[in-house]
Order: sequence, then C-alpha cells, then structure tokens
Amino acid sequence: MKREFGIIGYPLHQSASPAFFNKKFADESIDAQYLPFEIENIEELPRILAQHPTLCGFNVTIPYKLQVMNYLEDMSDEAKGIMAVNVVKVTRDSDGTPHLHGYNSDVIGFTRSLEPLTKGRHNKALILGTGGVSKAVAYSLQSLGIEYLLVSRKSGNGAIAYDEITPEIMHSHTLLVNCTPLGMVGHGVDKCPDIPYSQLTPQHLLYDVVYNPEETLFLRKGAEQGAETKSGYEMWYLQALASWEIWNS
Repeated sequence: MKREFGIIGYPLHQSASPAFFNKKFADESIDAQYLPFEIENIEELPRILAQHPTLCGFNVTIPYKLQVMNYLEDMSDEAKGIMAVNVVKVTRDSDGTPHLHGYNSDVIGFTRSLEPLTKGRHNKALILGTGGVSKAVAYSLQSLGIEYLLVSRKSGNGAIAYDEITPEIMHSHTLLVNCTPLGMVGHGVDKCPDIPYSQLTPQHLLYDVVYNPEETLFLRKGAEQGAETKSGYEMWYLQALASWEIWNS
C-alpha cells in the first residue's frame, strides 16, 4: 500500500511542504503521497489517524507544536529540551493501533542554516516571539554559544516587551530572529515585529523563520538600514530533509 505522510496545522494554505514532498516522491519514484490536514482543533488528530491507516509520519505547524505533545508516547531529547514538536513518526501494532513519537527538526534546520553566517561575529541575539519555534531557536543559539534575550508583546516569564528594547540592547544584540508569524502569508504580509528598525546597522543580521514570502517586511526594513538578512527558506528546506530522515530511521 502507498505510504502516506502529511502536515497538521491551521491554516495550511501557506505551507510549501505538500508540493515539496510530492515532487520529491515523484522525482525519486517513491511510492508515497504527502497530504495537508488542515484541522481547527487538535482533537481531530485521532480521526485522521483512523482514516489514514498507512500514515507513517507528519509534520506539525502553527498552532499545534505544543498541543500535539499530549498525543505522544515519547519524544527525542531535542523535543524534550525545546518542549515543542514539529515532526511525528507513526508506528503501528499488527492490529493497526498507532503509536506517535515526537521530534523537533526546527533546531536542526536553524542551526545548519545560521552557523555559516555567524562566524563569531554575533555573540548576543534578540528572539522575537515566545512560541514553539522560538524555543527551537533558543536551544540552537545556546548550543552555538550565543546569548539571547526573549522579546514578547508583554514582559514577564523571562521576556522583555518590545517597548523595552533600548538603544543599548540594539547595539549589543546584533542578531535578531523573528519567530512570530508576522509577515507570513495568511498572517499579514504587511506586518512585522515592532522593533526600532532605525537603530539597525550593517553590523546586524536579521533572520526570519518565515519562508513564505521569501522576503518579509521584517527583512525588507532591515535591508533598508544596511543590515544582513536571511530568509527562513533554507531552514525550512533543511528541516524538511531532517523530517524525511526521521520518518525512515
């Protein structure tokens, strides 16, 4: 029987994963298909598993990277450390009972994408947003020896508010990573995190985990100040390849 893979999230029209994986399957003559499962509630997951008995794994995107953990039997060390899951491998008993195993490939994609750009030039970073992907970014930065400061709409739980970003913070934190969905197709392409863009310089690097569109308003405003910019596309591509490795391990 044809193996199935997929992605759960809401909304999903911005996701490039179905096109990427189905092209990969066609190009490499892999007998499989990749399906989008756009669900409005994580409680719909058992229904998907029951209706798709050959589902071998799926990716997880906004807003379920945390909620999906309630359905897992175990998690990788990275997923435990980040407390966010974006890859699930499905194994089944002989009677078809599914068992879900959680992983996080975001940290793999981000680390492999960012490391060549740092070259020891960026020792402190601002992580914009406190959602699931921000945890992967924080885990990655820590492994690279880069200090970070979380920024959220409201201060608390270890984060400062956007209006608390001082000129001194901007000067010392030369790496800024957007981990919010602002700028993403479906989440307001005309929006961006509320940081003091006028204080950016050519010494800054702006990294956006958003990959659709490839140039977000966040990156465009950074480039206007001479800052180096990096789209999330490579991170997405590398984490997609890591997902395939996990499903076939």
